[in-house]
Parts: sequence; C-alpha cells; structure tokens
Amino acid sequence: MAGHFRFSFGPWNIHEGADPFGPAVRDTVPFHEKLALYQKLGFGAVQFHDDDAVPNMNDLTPAQISASASHLKETLDGHGLVAEFVAPRLWEDPRTIDGGFTSNDPECRDYARDRFKRSIDIANALGTDLIVLWLAREGTYIREAKDSKVAVDRLVAVIDEMLEYDETIRICIEPKPNEPMDHTYIPTTGHALALAQRTCDPDRVGVNIESAHAILAGLDPSDEMGFALSFGKLWTVHLNDQNGLKFDQDKSFGSVDLRRALNQVRILDQHHYGQNGEWVGLDVKAMRTQKGGDLALRHLVNSREIFLKLLEISRSLDAAEMDIFISERDYEGLDRYIMNTLLGG
Repeated sequence: MAGHFRFSFGPWNIHEGADPFGPAVRDTVPFHEKLALYQKLGFGAVQFHDDDAVPNMNDLTPAQISASASHLKETLDGHGLVAEFVAPRLWEDPRTIDGGFTSNDPECRDYARDRFKRSIDIANALGTDLIVLWLAREGTYIREAKDSKVAVDRLVAVIDEMLEYDETIRICIEPKPNEPMDHTYIPTTGHALALAQRTCDPDRVGVNIESAHAILAGLDPSDEMGFALSFGKLWTVHLNDQNGLKFDQDKSFGSVDLRRALNQVRILDQHHYGQNGEWVGLDVKAMRTQKGGDLALRHLVNSREIFLKLLEISRSLDAAEMDIFISERDYEGLDRYIMNTLLGG
C-alpha cells in the first residue's frame, strides 16, 4: 500500500441548496471566504471551472482573462493553495444548448473551441497543466438529431486542436452517461480512453473518474478506476456517492455504500495513486435540508474523514488471510471477513 493522499474540492461544493424543484435555501458564501476555508477543512488544492477563476470571462479579452487569472494565482499563493485543474464550463451558455463541440451550428462550435482555449490560458496563469473536460451536452435527446460518428470525429478534432494550442497541457475527460443530455457520446471510462487513442498525442489525454457517474452507468467505480490505472490514465478522481440510478446526487463519500467506497480507496492505495502528484478530489454537496453556516461544510469534512478511516481499514486487512480465502476459492469466507472488518469485528 503506497498511496499518497491530498485532497481538493471545487467552490461549487459549498452551495446554496437550490435544485431543479426549488430555490436556494442557504446564504451565498463569497468566493474569497470559501478560499479561506480550504486549509481549515484539511484541503490543499482548488478545482476550478474557468468562470470560477475568471467571472464574466465572455466579456473579457484573452489578455484580460490571463491577467485576472494571474491575480487569482497570487490570492491562492497567499492562502497556501494550488489550483488542481481548470474545467471549461460549456453547458450553461445559450450557444451550447445543442452541445459545444458536437453542435449542429458551426458558430456554436467556434464559440466552444475558443472558450476551451481561454480555459487553457487560465490554467497556465494558475500554474496547473490539467484540464478536466466534462462533455456535458455533447449528446442528444433523440438519436436522429446528430450523426454519432461525426460527433466523435468532432471531439477528436477539438482535442487535437487544444493539444496543439498548448504543448504542455493535459486533457482529462470526465465521462458521464446521461444528465443533462438523455445520452452522451462518451459515457464511460472505456469510451474516454478509446477516444484518447485517436488523438494526436494520446499520452496527454487521460480521465477523471467520478464515483456517481460510474454508478449512473451501472458500473462499479473501483473497477473503472482500476481500468484507468492499468493504462496509467487516472489523473484525478471525483469521489462522492449515489443512491440509485437517477440524477447525479453528489452525496458524501461512503454515505450510501461503505463497501463500495472501501474498494475505491483500496484500489487507489494499492496502485500508488498520488505518488505522481494526483489529488483526491471530492465532488460532494450538502443536502438541501442541511442548515447553513458551519453545518453546511460537514459534507466536505465528513467525506475526507470517511476516506481516511477507510484507508486505515483497507491497510489493516490481512493480505495473507485474504490470499488463503482466494486460493481456496472460499469467497463466502472472504465476504464475511471484509464485512466483519467494516463492522469493526
């Protein structure tokens, strides 16, 4: 066991509790106050959408965007924080209703490509080489609306363009099978890594695996992580939990299925995750029913604590005893051993 674990989260994980069925229920916490909480809560890096880092970036020139991001870098330095990654937010602008890179409108595709380049500029100013690419609206509600072969070709072309735009940047695809679209074109880790192999520089294209997204695809998150680790392509994770195959819930890590969470921790630790500088990212949100103030931060503290407690449990497992169960094909015995360990027996 040789993992090295440091933790990050995004400012959107401290939020007001609005959902599709109701408005905000908690007061907004200003961005600068969120930054002041990171170290206090045990986190060392910040995940950014591009417009988290540079608000109103669509109204700014490229030079103004870079200058604003450089000023933010000074603020991060002052808090003892680093930027883990920057993600282009390509799902809220009216020009991305039908997708950005796979839109049927060439002007909308042009907007998405330019926004991607500006995100890379922001990443450079913040001192990170990692771009997380969630292909949120790159899909359809009806199959006949787009040609899926053309759509995948367009995704390859835009990734190639960005790899050529900056020769040091790494692009980390975050797969998700659905929501907001009915179906997305790159729904799983396997799709993402296959897409990477078609690009001009596959060594600079990897994946970000989110627990809930794997669960929504009917897959086990630890298996998805193991698949990516076998390719050397797991460059960040978004840990959370999910109660069933419905909307993306971003529940606290381990709050639904502790054993599923244990196996995510275990696969990361077994295969030295973090030794090359990777962060353990949390993408968790407080329940809408949670009160505001410090109580609305418990989901972050709880998720980090659960990870570390599961790490202790994972490292306490007796490998020799487990090997006996496995060699004798006594999987019921192995099952009982794991459950008893989780129960403190």
